[in-house]
Amino acid sequence: MQPRNMSMSGVVDLAAVKAAGEAKVKAEQARAEAARQGGAVAVSPASLVIDVDEAGFESEVLQRSAEVPVVLDFWAEWCQPCKQLSPLLERLAQEYNGRFVLAKVDVDANQMLMQQFGIQGIPAVFAVVAGQALPLFQGAAPEQQIRQTLDQLIQVAEERFGLTGVAVDPEAGAAPEGAAAQEPPAGPYDALLEAAVQALDAGDFAGAVQAYRNVLSDDPANTEAKLGLAQAQLLGRVGGLDPQRVRQEAAEKPADVTAQLAAADLDLVGGHVEDAFGRLVETVRRTAGDDRDAARVRLLELFEVIGPDDPRVSSARSALARVLF
Repeated sequence: MQPRNMSMSGVVDLAAVKAAGEAKVKAEQARAEAARQGGAVAVSPASLVIDVDEAGFESEVLQRSAEVPVVLDFWAEWCQPCKQLSPLLERLAQEYNGRFVLAKVDVDANQMLMQQFGIQGIPAVFAVVAGQALPLFQGAAPEQQIRQTLDQLIQVAEERFGLTGVAVDPEAGAAPEGAAAQEPPAGPYDALLEAAVQALDAGDFAGAVQAYRNVLSDDPANTEAKLGLAQAQLLGRVGGLDPQRVRQEAAEKPADVTAQLAAADLDLVGGHVEDAFGRLVETVRRTAGDDRDAARVRLLELFEVIGPDDPRVSSARSALARVLF
């Protein structure tokens, strides 16, 4: 069971990839904070099964997946198999007692989410772990098979991301009247990272690049800054391109490295990840000297956008090694 980067637009969406990286960071911060406080805050059993729509997807699924695996149940009122599967998943969510959260998505009311996950039929079940999506199964599977799949999911979440679920307290509920929620302490680079995100949202890619570089100058291993920098640089490069002209030049001039680099950027932004990687690996293979190095460096930069855990990155790294050595 291999996680893949969350796709909110075709195969890859930069905002969702950013959210995935942020989710990993938040998962680490949440675990550290829970350990500091002597354990995680318990949740109520009712919070283990939730309804999710497009507006709440980022907060209810992506952000929540930094703390606990979120299982997505895509269903519809008219779907007869859904009426068998959904109650079973709800029962298992309670039985697993916080090892995962079940998020129910009504596809009739959330067509965009259905399209973004590439779902051809329902019921369909996915999971999101630390911001990364896992396809689990489609159709009304037998309970034993579902249990085995959930056990695999929980194992992946724990071994790869350190997510052990949330504590459940039957008495847990709303906070006492007048009680204020405590915000987690701000990290040393929160202001700079927030400034970078705001610059990205405003289309100020140069400003975002500088903000992320400011973080990396002090903390070269900062995951969020590395991911954000790669995204900002990519968006800055494609912003003024004419896609039709770029693709035409790339097709007519296979030996033109500049044309191939621009086309690879457009491939990635358009969701054609494997095409982008394959184009650059082939460019590395057929070139030498500075041209080869430019293609190799650009490929490594695009790896940063997608993330090292994606199997497409692992495959492309192997292909790159074969043409280099």
